[in-house]
Amino acid sequence: METTGNKFILLLSFISLFFFLKQERVLAQPSGGPYGPIHKSYDLPNVDGTIYYVSPDGSKDAKGLKLSEPTNIESAVERVKTGDVIVLRGGIYRTGNLTLNQGITMQPYKDEQAVIKGTLVAAEWEKLKNGLWRTSWSHLFPSKPQDWWVKDVYGKITPLHRFNDDLVFVDGRFLQSVGWEGEVNEDTYFINYETQQVYIGTDPTNKEVEITAFATGLVRTTKDVHGKVSDGIGPVIKGITITQYPFRIIEVEGYYPEGLSADYEHGNDVIGTTIENCTMSYCGRIGVNLIGDKISFKHCKISDTSTEGLYLVSSDDALIEKNIFTRNNIENLVGYFPAAVKIFNQSNRVVFNDNLVIDLPNSNGVWYDVGNVDGRFINNWVEGVGFPNNNFQPHSVWPSRNGFFFEISKGAVCAGNVFTNCDHGILILNSNNVKVYQNTFVNSLACFGRNERSAQGDHFGWHPSTGPDVDERTGHEFVNNLMVKDEKYNGPLLLIWQPDVLCGELKEPALKYLDHNAYVSKNDAKLDIWLSDTKNAECQANYSNPEAFYKQHPEYAKNSIGLARYNGPLFKSLLLGNYELLSDFKGKGAATSLPEEVYELLQSPVNPKLPFVGAYPFAE
Repeated sequence: METTGNKFILLLSFISLFFFLKQERVLAQPSGGPYGPIHKSYDLPNVDGTIYYVSPDGSKDAKGLKLSEPTNIESAVERVKTGDVIVLRGGIYRTGNLTLNQGITMQPYKDEQAVIKGTLVAAEWEKLKNGLWRTSWSHLFPSKPQDWWVKDVYGKITPLHRFNDDLVFVDGRFLQSVGWEGEVNEDTYFINYETQQVYIGTDPTNKEVEITAFATGLVRTTKDVHGKVSDGIGPVIKGITITQYPFRIIEVEGYYPEGLSADYEHGNDVIGTTIENCTMSYCGRIGVNLIGDKISFKHCKISDTSTEGLYLVSSDDALIEKNIFTRNNIENLVGYFPAAVKIFNQSNRVVFNDNLVIDLPNSNGVWYDVGNVDGRFINNWVEGVGFPNNNFQPHSVWPSRNGFFFEISKGAVCAGNVFTNCDHGILILNSNNVKVYQNTFVNSLACFGRNERSAQGDHFGWHPSTGPDVDERTGHEFVNNLMVKDEKYNGPLLLIWQPDVLCGELKEPALKYLDHNAYVSKNDAKLDIWLSDTKNAECQANYSNPEAFYKQHPEYAKNSIGLARYNGPLFKSLLLGNYELLSDFKGKGAATSLPEEVYELLQSPVNPKLPFVGAYPFAE
């Protein structure tokens, strides 16, 4: 009996260990979700403050203290103070420019669906003899490009009317703007700003035509408002859909440095903004603009925005996790450098973990831009950013669309991610000390670049002064990555670039550690590794495999493996995007043990003595 009992205990221990490892495996690399908003029923929070109930048809004169006597949302926003809660009944709220400066909570009532819209319904239309329909509209948002937009370069591609911020929808379908009546069809609209008239090409009879009427959805201001001084506490927003705004969906204001700024000098105006399980879509400019330390942005979806979906500015210690970011730059503004997520202007220690970044042909994915420090880009799935078969130019890295873009910044870890069918999977530009470990690249170029750009005479003034100087753009590591291209991709796998003007000028290479990677081509005989090479007259050389690369540069690629025209065991299913490795993959011997910092970030369940290449360990 004792032996049987011991065996039973041993079996239970084994089962517990198995499920523990299975649970840990979920934590490492892209988890598979759930991503985006999770529909749930919200309990009334237990707070010391007041709970205000609002509904789309609530009375502004009602106190809103009872579920049966709701006020309207505008009145509640005016009344709330620190610690109060606004509970939204289900339905559509057509409103905007809701401005507050208190640390309050907004959430739905139980599982009801609250939708806040920045449009009004246009009901009165005149049918014209030319086959169009016209209405008068006074809520217009004309705009123009920023001063740095170069019209002489991009004016032929991007018409100026695209920079206006108005949006028009027919039965929820987004229409594109055009420049005059002759271009209007069922998918477009034209606005005559002088006469304040809107033209559409679809018969509006028995259809709902919505046109933007409020600039911004919700503004958390730092100014005095409604007789109250800002309490410095960020709002908590949960479970709400906010859509169809011309300028911003949500904005949290704060100090915007225009020069070098220590982390304690910015991000202090509003601290602790929390946004969870929210859907935000259709914005004529920036979807969600946040400033402030300790931001938490989880399980949200941002889609169908223009220049940026999420814009995080001068903010430290933020966590962005398990969100969906998709369809940015829906107006195809060329020359405006769009990104689904932009982390900008000296934001420190921003963690972007386990998100879904997809379907962005006209946009960058996630862009850490200007003066950021210690970024963490971990366990994300990035797919369809740009076009993977753009004409490759070995003497330039820009313009391009990049899944993970780290520019003019210092220190980052990019690990455990999948980049598939992207123009550039990653672009590390004019930065230093970026560790790129344990990623899977499928039909997506990995690129490191540096050029002569400095603070002297730069187009954007002070921007380059926030990052490393020209001779400090070094210290990168590229290890344990799996690079794969199939028959649909004809570009290179890795590019390490600098312009001719720097050839021979910089003594220290950009990468200090480049090894233990596996390069795989399904059809092509060449694996294509490009390096700015001072041994070459053109300062650029292409190597067909890591062996040839190592022969010319023994400091690199000694333990890397190249597999050209390889049709042996690789992924569990390339066709279905299941990138778990098969145990008999011939490139598995390239891997090495992870540095402790990367190992801990990935929460890897794999024995460090049995390393692997790419984002996923071996399939069971």
